[in-house]
Amino acid sequence: MAIEKFEDLEVWKLARELCRVVFRVTSKNGFEQDFRFKAQIRASSGSIMDNIAEGFDRNGNKEFTQFLHIAKGSCGETRSQSYRAFDFGYIDDLCQRTAVISKQLGGFIEYLKRSELRGSKYK
Repeated sequence: MAIEKFEDLEVWKLARELCRVVFRVTSKNGFEQDFRFKAQIRASSGSIMDNIAEGFDRNGNKEFTQFLHIAKGSCGETRSQSYRAFDFGYIDDLCQRTAVISKQLGGFIEYLKRSELRGSKYK
């Protein structure tokens, strides 16, 4: 079964859920007053799902892989910010979620590199 839209990708679904969680936790517990930090972690968590979607919709494995690398970088940024937010007492812990997403992105990148499928752009 071929995946026809990015919304069907499990890693995108996990990134979307992470983004919702980040939004929820940054809306309370003192975090809501730390405007710059709140904006930064919201942007990086949103960047994960957005880059997966943008890469998928470019219809070619090379570009998709490039955007997955960017999404993985944003995931690392979000994980680092999660440690900071935990250290500041704003949140309990988001680091495990980001580690799971990062691992899935890495596996997906490796799969695409080995795949003979090249996307509709190159048919």
